[in-house]
Amino acid sequence: MKIKRIVMAAAMLAAVSAHAAITVHDDDGKPVTLQKPAQRVVSMAPHVTEMLFAAGGGDKIVGVVSYSDYPEAAKKIQNIGDNRNVDMERVASLKPDLIVIWMHGASERQIETLRQLGIPLFHSEPKKLADIADNVQRMGKLLGTEAVADKTAADLRTKLDALTAQYAKRPPVRVFYQVWDKPLYTLAGGHIINDAMRVCGGENVFAALKTTAPVVDVENVLREDPEAVFATAEKNYGGVNLWRPYKNMKAVKNNNLFTIESSLVNRSGPRMIQGTAMICEKLEEARQHRKN
Repeated sequence: MKIKRIVMAAAMLAAVSAHAAITVHDDDGKPVTLQKPAQRVVSMAPHVTEMLFAAGGGDKIVGVVSYSDYPEAAKKIQNIGDNRNVDMERVASLKPDLIVIWMHGASERQIETLRQLGIPLFHSEPKKLADIADNVQRMGKLLGTEAVADKTAADLRTKLDALTAQYAKRPPVRVFYQVWDKPLYTLAGGHIINDAMRVCGGENVFAALKTTAPVVDVENVLREDPEAVFATAEKNYGGVNLWRPYKNMKAVKNNNLFTIESSLVNRSGPRMIQGTAMICEKLEEARQHRKN
């Protein structure tokens, strides 16, 4: 009888646990509560799509925005628009029980419309590399895929810790990070790319600017005279070629004009740890190029 009571108590406890509400806090610090693990999720950013897959929830994603192209399976998920213009009727028709959002300059109005649908929203906005693993874990909890998400998060932390230890005492390199050239955009200290530079021993020459993605001009950059310049390879974008005519610029003289794959550094998803490793390798090259 005693054993039977124990078994019944365990079954009751499991039943209660299965129906217990799930609550996590998003990157705004706001609580997000689901009555059961999400089964139909809409992703509002490419980095979010990658995180959901990494958390073990790829089969639960029913809608994504443009450029959600990794992993390969993401390309087969229904498109709901892009970061600037989401088809709200399509979102509603997908009957999601969770929407993972990303805030950017043009998003406030459409996100306010999403709130009116009454569907729980989780805001994903990693500011530091360590936040990526945290995001994956919290998404795993919301999806009920903790086993996969916790393993992925642990792996990401191990890789980040190794990079941090490897480059912790390397001599600093002053860096200009170029997002676009017309107009000339960079990223300031509040962006996650600044944390990637920090891990690698890089110093963002525009870290002190208050705007997250400020516009600067060529004269500003030449005045800062960075030792290295990073840009990405994009269609209809000149990238680092903008600086080749400026022969007296330190980055040009030392052959430190570096191009890196945009999806590894401009998306704050799991692959950004890989992108950070590439930045570290390039900055190590810049150190080797220093004239004796």
